Amino acid sequence: MRLTWLGHSCVLLEGTHTVIFDPFTPSLPIPRSPDIIALTHGHGDHIGETVHLHTTTVAINETAKVLAKEGIDVEGMNIGGTIEVKGVTFTMTPAIHSGGLELGGSMKYGGGACGYVVAMDDLKVYHAGDTAIFTDMELIGELYSPDVALLPIGGRFTMGPREAMMAAQFIGAPLVIPIHYDTWPAIRQDPISFKNAIERTTDLHVAVLKAGESLDLDAATIRKRV
Repeated sequence: MRLTWLGHSCVLLEGTHTVIFDPFTPSLPIPRSPDIIALTHGHGDHIGETVHLHTTTVAINETAKVLAKEGIDVEGMNIGGTIEVKGVTFTMTPAIHSGGLELGGSMKYGGGACGYVVAMDDLKVYHAGDTAIFTDMELIGELYSPDVALLPIGGRFTMGPREAMMAAQFIGAPLVIPIHYDTWPAIRQDPISFKNAIERTTDLHVAVLKAGESLDLDAATIRKRV
């Protein structure tokens, strides 16, 4: 599987199928033909190009109902649930964040925010979504054993590096990738300091990607690290 960070919270997984999380980027183009969109919540900097891409979308129930009225092929679910879409498994996890749906110039009730554990090609990727730290992240680690954790570190609107460092230890994924930072001055962070702090004090590895940079993931290599 190839993982590409496109900036902000937008991450592309390319394997048997193509999955894109939160298709909004500050500057890079969004791939035009993903197989599946996984939407963590409806804020404008996450819903992004969802409607225009017009492809199969996984979303929390209330957001799914609104998107269905826009003609989107949408799979609604809720926190704690697991579904399979085109052979890819999605488990919806909690996220502590607001979740209004910004669509058509107005704010609608979107059902809240979430994260996902996505299983594809013998790899499990946890996208935490926009969230604060919460101790039940330990349960996500115990139940689903993700290989990769995509964690926001921007602060202000999500947890910052200090909290994300503890979240990484709760989850225990061998590979951690910081997201949702440096998009705007208000969420400017130093991902190298975050990487150094985790790798100095734990057995976890942190990959800091530049926007548009890709990483080829191999399950055996990742799991060998811990």
